[in-house]
Amino acid sequence: MDAHVFGITQSLSGKSWIWRPGQAERQGEGLAQQLGIPELMGRLLASRGVTVDHAPTFLDPTLRAMLPDPSSLIDMDVAAGRLADAVLKGEMVGVFGDYDVDGACSAALMVTLLRQLGCAVTYHVPDRLTEGYGPNSDALRAMVERGASLIVCVDCGTAAHAAFAPLHNAADIIVLDHHKSEGPPPPVCATVNPNRLDCPSELRHICAAAVAFLSAVALLRTLRRRGFFADKGEPDLREMLDLVALATICDVMPLSGLNRAFVVQGLKVMARRSRPGLAALLEVAKLNEAPTAMHCGFALGPRINASGRIAEADMGLRLLLAEDTELATELAQALDAVNKQRQTVEAGVTTDAMTRAEAQVAGGHGIILLAQEGWHPGVVGIVAGRVKERFNRPALVAGIADGIAKGSGRSVPGIDLGAAVIAARQSGILATGGGHAMAAGFSAPETALSTFHGFLNDRLATAALLPPSAELLLDGVLGLAGADAALAQMVARLGPFGTGNEEPLFVLPRARVVKSDRIGKDGNTIRVMLEGEGGGRMKALLFRAKDGPLAEALSRVGGAPLHLAGHLRAESWQGRVSAGFFITDAAPA
Repeated sequence: MDAHVFGITQSLSGKSWIWRPGQAERQGEGLAQQLGIPELMGRLLASRGVTVDHAPTFLDPTLRAMLPDPSSLIDMDVAAGRLADAVLKGEMVGVFGDYDVDGACSAALMVTLLRQLGCAVTYHVPDRLTEGYGPNSDALRAMVERGASLIVCVDCGTAAHAAFAPLHNAADIIVLDHHKSEGPPPPVCATVNPNRLDCPSELRHICAAAVAFLSAVALLRTLRRRGFFADKGEPDLREMLDLVALATICDVMPLSGLNRAFVVQGLKVMARRSRPGLAALLEVAKLNEAPTAMHCGFALGPRINASGRIAEADMGLRLLLAEDTELATELAQALDAVNKQRQTVEAGVTTDAMTRAEAQVAGGHGIILLAQEGWHPGVVGIVAGRVKERFNRPALVAGIADGIAKGSGRSVPGIDLGAAVIAARQSGILATGGGHAMAAGFSAPETALSTFHGFLNDRLATAALLPPSAELLLDGVLGLAGADAALAQMVARLGPFGTGNEEPLFVLPRARVVKSDRIGKDGNTIRVMLEGEGGGRMKALLFRAKDGPLAEALSRVGGAPLHLAGHLRAESWQGRVSAGFFITDAAPA
């Protein structure tokens, strides 16, 4: 089979279409026969490495089958023991969080559980602009002064040696984190982190909320052994899975293995809308159906993140902790307003950044590094992601204030940006810097940016060889007449979709547009009716339909046939399920 789908090397959006590697047709045929499913579904399962034995667990992942022993993580038993002591003695506990979704969910999980167990709990979320990421001594000391004898740092703390040092003997500290470690853990009571250099656990791709959940499992087990629940009921940790699912999706963890089980089960909890804060946020986002991974990533997550980017850092956590419906609604509406403000700020920075990025790519830079006075540091990570997507290059974007640049970077598969940023910091170019393969953060004097840019171009030289746009990986061809609701529902069983479990991309060959109109508040969505050569009609949508060749082709009713790439999804309306096609790209047939 030709690697290029229908020979398309440049689509209307400038991409080459290729078959997703590892289609495993023979294995797929065998799976289809043994499981009694369509051959297409067999190929999709095989391409994800699913065997006959593992297919039931993949299609219906449960925590009963996949949850590991929490003790497999170094320091977990120590952390659980110290938390149990705090519960049994009625100590006040301080929870130090982070300003993103994972940090808010991790903190909400620990605060809620400890309060259910009878502890008094205080919490703190650092301000992005005035405090920066991670624990700081002043905030930790303030919690001690409020009476905390135990501090739990969630989604941060692995590298906070300096911040913890002044707290020696003032309070015990437990770190529940997942960020990569560069050296030994801080000298505190316990550091539970699957990415510790000395941790043999294979759970290296779980988020901090998942670490917190495993810690909760270990804590309840320890309390059970000590007889704490002899005369009282245990908290139901399953009710916390909505937080773990939301964090896993929004922190872009791979949706495979344990993470897949967390998300599948957590979305079921979220659908019950029993947490007032998330119920209110779903209402504000006008999501009336059962929430999906896509809803979490594109509707809920951005609203919670917005507070940490440009408003009060702890607003997202307060929403997740809200027990009163009226307060939850008030906070959800406030977050929605802040998110709209964030979108406006982001749009202005993005427009300027794209122009500058184009000049850098034209000038031969493999790595894009952009910095400007006045760019809000709360949106630079989002803008870096947009630039990366547009130019298929690792991109770093920073705002400059008082001669200091603070920024974030996003990378493309195969190029480890985090390692390069860490190396630059270790070389003395950056004041701070860290991250992982696909994302990184940094700060540096404005005068060092040129040196930093040169360092990245040299270290990541292969980036200059990347094509101008990412390849579009396709999974199969669908006849329009056969792309019905039953097939769409079957494809949905492969979800939730995201990093590590990409949503299948299909081609509808030689489809004609017989009706087209723009819909939505700003007309940014194109809705079309498609007709296939072999019969059949289907509604299709293109989101973010900016002017350009793709939008023009879809607006041309009765024009030449098109090969359309996109996602087949089941849609429910008033109890009726139908199939819809969500267009990603197109090419002349």
